[in-house]
Amino acid sequence: MADLRIDLAGIKSPNPFWLASAPPTNSGYQVQRAFEAGWGGAVWKTLGEPILNVSSRFAAVSFNGQRVAGFNNIELITDRPLEVNLQEILETKKRFPNHAIIASLMVEPKQEKWHEIVKKVEAVGVDGLELNFGCPHGMAERGMGSASGQVPELVERQTHWVKEVARTPVIVKLTPNITDITMTAEAAVRGGADAISMINTINSLAGVDLDSWNTVPHVGGKGAHGGYCGPAVKPIALNMVAECARNRFVNVPISGIGGISNWQDAAEFMLMGATGVQVCTAAMHHGFSIVEDMIDGLNNYLDDKGIASVMDLVGQSVQRYSNWGDLDLNYNIVAEINNDVCINCNKCHIACEDTSHQCIDMYTESGRPMLKVREVDCVGCNLCAIVCPVDGAISMVERRSTIPPMTWNERQSLISNFSR
Repeated sequence: MADLRIDLAGIKSPNPFWLASAPPTNSGYQVQRAFEAGWGGAVWKTLGEPILNVSSRFAAVSFNGQRVAGFNNIELITDRPLEVNLQEILETKKRFPNHAIIASLMVEPKQEKWHEIVKKVEAVGVDGLELNFGCPHGMAERGMGSASGQVPELVERQTHWVKEVARTPVIVKLTPNITDITMTAEAAVRGGADAISMINTINSLAGVDLDSWNTVPHVGGKGAHGGYCGPAVKPIALNMVAECARNRFVNVPISGIGGISNWQDAAEFMLMGATGVQVCTAAMHHGFSIVEDMIDGLNNYLDDKGIASVMDLVGQSVQRYSNWGDLDLNYNIVAEINNDVCINCNKCHIACEDTSHQCIDMYTESGRPMLKVREVDCVGCNLCAIVCPVDGAISMVERRSTIPPMTWNERQSLISNFSR
């Protein structure tokens, strides 16, 4: 079997699957249960000055029969005393010395506050620190979390303060609630970060109850924006990981977070540059035992690919992620319908006729309804294949062209040279 051990900026764990800083890592009892189930590491629920949480605090967005396609929360950092958390971290590390325990930290943007909490958590044997510059609600109103994470100068300065005293690797957790996450990623690196993690949750409101008109969730009839996570945010998170992985100024390991629910998601994040991944919503939805399938699935995948170590997966797809201007304008694919498999639901025809390029014809052959793509008009947009409910009914097929590849950038350069 493949070697699933990872080394993220000096933090070692038996596999790349960590629990993210969140309700599942709120106590030693939970983290120890997680390690027993097979999780390789855990980022302890954010430590700082204990706060008071509200009730209720969670909401979910379900879509087309899928429960918890997205998850929203207005819960804050730990509501338990720091000394209690530290004692439980110490006990957990003694029981599981080979598993990664990372302390998530959040304090006021003051040098002495950072120095104080770093020394305390490192004294109980954590393997690393994660600076929470991402929480979008509650703490941000107090000048912490994303209030710091949206300002590159504050990210750089506070990371530097931590590095002044830290003896363990420092991971900076970034907020997605920003125009360009690479700006804060670069700031974290300038401040001395050993790694970055992303993404924290996205500003959101889960919904409104159409009977009561209360927000979902609500606290005594009032609501507030929360943090959005779960499968729905995966494409956003994957893009941000990829943007940082291909940025030459962000030359540190990445811990990928955001909608990771199975081994396939984890493999995608690692291919796009993450050294390991953190999971929260999926564990809250299905329990700690989901890691068993994650481990088995990733092992089997690596074996099938002939890859000896999961670390050999990291970043293999980054070079394939580029800018739109670098794409080949002459590359050509078209849709092809297999009428032996097609069930004639006509969803492809409707989608193409109403919202795409009107290139799927309906006709009858030997009394049987048929569908055919007019390739000359097909632009290869993929919409028909996306809406088709039957595997194998529609394929996107590459058509070789005698026209050489040309990008938009190359085209503009030719036009510019010709105009001279």
